[in-house]
Amino acid sequence: MQTQGLKRRVGRQIERRLVNPIVRRLVFAGKLGATYAVLETAGRRTGLARRTPVANGLQGDTFWLISAHGPHARYFQNLLADPRVRVGLAKDGQLRWRSGTAHPLPDDDARARHRELGEGRLGYKLDGLLLRFTATQMTTVRIDLEPEPEPA
Repeated sequence: MQTQGLKRRVGRQIERRLVNPIVRRLVFAGKLGATYAVLETAGRRTGLARRTPVANGLQGDTFWLISAHGPHARYFQNLLADPRVRVGLAKDGQLRWRSGTAHPLPDDDARARHRELGEGRLGYKLDGLLLRFTATQMTTVRIDLEPEPEPA
C-alpha cells in the first residue's frame, strides 16, 4: 500500500507541475481538442472553480472520464461534493463549455472503457500510456451533459 501512496504522490506532482500547465494552455488555445478537454469542478472547501485538463471522452451528450487515482484525485473529491460540473471542449479553435452532472461508476471496468474510448484515436491512446503509468485506482466517471443549444 505504501508503494501506491508514493506512486500517487509522485504522479500527482508530475501532473500538477509539468503536464497539466502545458496541456491546459494548449487546450485553452484551442489546440489538442480531439485529445484533451478541461474539467471544471467547484472546490469542495472554497467553492472556487477548479480546472483540470482531462482526456477528451466525449461521446454524444455523454463525457466519459477515467480518473487515474479514483477517489484520491482532488477533482474526483470535488465532484463527489458537488456533481454539477462543466466540460470545456475545443471547437473551431476556441474552448466551448457544456454543463453536466457527474456520476462516479466504481463498478465499471475502467481499463475496458479506456480501450473503447481510444479506438481509432491515436492521441487518446498515447495519453493512456501516461494514465496507466501513473494510475493507482482507475475509476470511471460518466458526465451527462446538457444538450448543446440550437444554433441561432
